[in-house]
Amino acid sequence: MSGTAGGRVLVTGADGFMGSHLVERLLADGARVRAFCLYNSNGARGWLDEVPPSPSLEVRLGDVRDGRFVEEACRDVEVVYHLAALIAIPYSYQAPQSFVETNVTGTLNVLEAARRAGCRRVVHASTSEVYGTAETLPIRETHPLKAQSPYSASKIAADKLCEAYAASYGVPVVVVRPFNTYGPRQSTRAVLPTILTQLLAGADELKLGSLEPRRDLTYVADTIDGFVRAGTADALPAGEVVHLGTGEAVSVQELAERAMAVVGHRARLVRDPERVRPQESEVMALVSDPARAAQRLGWRPQTSLDEGLRRTAEWFRTRLDRYRVGVYQV
Repeated sequence: MSGTAGGRVLVTGADGFMGSHLVERLLADGARVRAFCLYNSNGARGWLDEVPPSPSLEVRLGDVRDGRFVEEACRDVEVVYHLAALIAIPYSYQAPQSFVETNVTGTLNVLEAARRAGCRRVVHASTSEVYGTAETLPIRETHPLKAQSPYSASKIAADKLCEAYAASYGVPVVVVRPFNTYGPRQSTRAVLPTILTQLLAGADELKLGSLEPRRDLTYVADTIDGFVRAGTADALPAGEVVHLGTGEAVSVQELAERAMAVVGHRARLVRDPERVRPQESEVMALVSDPARAAQRLGWRPQTSLDEGLRRTAEWFRTRLDRYRVGVYQV
């Protein structure tokens, strides 16, 4: 399969954290990018506004729940990177139907549109949350799936649709499962931005949920490199699943301590009950086995956790006014 240079690609969820970084990388690689952002009456493009204007960038505002709109967006496209999703786990407890409509029906629309358009590759963004609390560590792609939140259930369903479209129609879809990506532009609904914004604001108390869960953290530039490789690699079988993770994990408490060292400010850790997941829904450890990504994609993470923390903290330091520091973001 050819590389992205000069080719037309579609990125759904281009206005989000990872989507905007992916658009930026694809433009740098010479692709012609059609960026699919969620429609709003102000014409706002989310974090895509941080990406410099380019004659190779076409922005469309719409909604992946609208099948006809998605079909039109897939016309004349070689590769589809499908990142549009609702991802906030606490919000999925409150609005599970929204997650099904966006994550399941939206993915169905993308797969069907890509099938009709004859796209050469679909790269679907999954999540390590589909495994729940792992039976064995590290987690390999063959590990059983377990829904411990409405969010994870919706992503399992989306992944299974990819599997079905690969088997039933031969759609060349690859399922990429990142393990806890972090970096600039991330929402404070994620743990690291929650930690960094409070520390950078000089808080004496650092409000967090459970401190024990362990996560495999990958810097966003490394995750995006994995997505690009999945979109351009030769001889990936339809329906292939690939992890993007470091193979190492830290607890929330250790992450907070390392963030304090990077920022140069200490705060007392406080367990905020509002931020704690229901007991049976908490996932205690997510640790990837990145061997398949190395073998199939030639991918390995390049950024150490401390270096990634430093880069992320510097970005947040100059943008604290964009965040509601200390307010629990569902």
